[in-house]
Amino acid sequence: MKLSQPTEPDVMSVSPLAVPFPDMPPIEGVTLRVARAGYKDWGRCDLTYAELAAGTAVAGVFTQNVCCSSEVELGREQVRLGRARALVVNAGNSNAFTGYRGREAVEQIMAQVAQHLNCDPGEVFVSSTGVIGVPLPKDKAREGVAKALDAAPSGWKDAANTIGTTDTFAKGAMASAVVDGRTVTLCGIIKGSGMIAPDMATMLGYIFTDAAVEPAFLQQCLSAANHGTFSCITVDSDTSTSDTVLAFATGKAGNVPLTSFESPGADAFAAALEDVCRQIAHLVVRDGEGAQKFIEIRVSGAVSDDSARRIGLAVANSPLVKTAIAGEDANWGRVVMAVGKAGEPADRDKLSIGFGGIWAARDGLPLADYDEAPVAEHLKGQEVTIEVDIGLGDGRATVWTCDLTHGYISINADYRS
Repeated sequence: MKLSQPTEPDVMSVSPLAVPFPDMPPIEGVTLRVARAGYKDWGRCDLTYAELAAGTAVAGVFTQNVCCSSEVELGREQVRLGRARALVVNAGNSNAFTGYRGREAVEQIMAQVAQHLNCDPGEVFVSSTGVIGVPLPKDKAREGVAKALDAAPSGWKDAANTIGTTDTFAKGAMASAVVDGRTVTLCGIIKGSGMIAPDMATMLGYIFTDAAVEPAFLQQCLSAANHGTFSCITVDSDTSTSDTVLAFATGKAGNVPLTSFESPGADAFAAALEDVCRQIAHLVVRDGEGAQKFIEIRVSGAVSDDSARRIGLAVANSPLVKTAIAGEDANWGRVVMAVGKAGEPADRDKLSIGFGGIWAARDGLPLADYDEAPVAEHLKGQEVTIEVDIGLGDGRATVWTCDLTHGYISINADYRS
């Protein structure tokens, strides 16, 4: 039976924090196709193929997990060359911790696509996501790629659904910028729901633009955008073996190629790229496994921005803080605990904690006139804000996470079944 289009995710009900998939235009120089390789016993497509125009620039950020997949190892080598002709994404099998057999499967896919496009195998990027420790089946991969190469072009939403695993909704975002007098478009898709605590990027994310950008500058922009977006989200404190974010620039907009921030429109392009990165990073948190609440943690008064980020992530990764928010309990003492364990400069007697713009404690003491009722009302909502003022300097950062519910346990206890 031929399955030409993916089905919607069927692993669980859609997250209550889901947002509708945007209406994203095609990017000239990018052709998307999807197919069913059958990596798992599911009735949906699980292989996404993106064909890219010759000369497409590429940049990437990858997981810092030392037990990474062959896809990540090869990807790190490939981005140094700066050019890409295709992307293949496999869902249902991460191909991580699979030794030489895993690497052979990736190299097979690269060679198969390279032969089809008459390009260097190093211009074919591969990502895989799913269960760790099971080699990617070469026969299924070969057949899946063959189907994708022969499939009709698909849209962004189909591609986004196809790369998902425990995702409950398709994730995409777009932005535009004026560069050299021309409007350039950026479209991004991402998958991610659990094993989210990036130290570089998050899960599998792909950004495509028709702008002309030299690879070195594209890498500079992506790395900078990553620091305040993907590296500021967490669902469960676990850094995946496969995390990858790649940016592709086809150059079809016809602008004078961006080479540095001195190029006309470079600032606008960098801002648009960061905007797309932030949007899709937030979507991952909104689809956190079992999530019922989207939590923004704003840290100010730290000794540096990096220190503020680390403090924010300590709060965001605390199971006690996350379960308190799930239970709609304004237990600010748990936030104090998380700040204190972060290993960053902090002074108990200068620390202030608040929820939803209402301070519960200032300068190391609970406020005498603190009224918990409006805070409790804030915690009943789907979007929660926690404020932390360290009181030591000018460093600040914002990180994003979700609450921790029994749904997370249920999803991960049954993950391999």
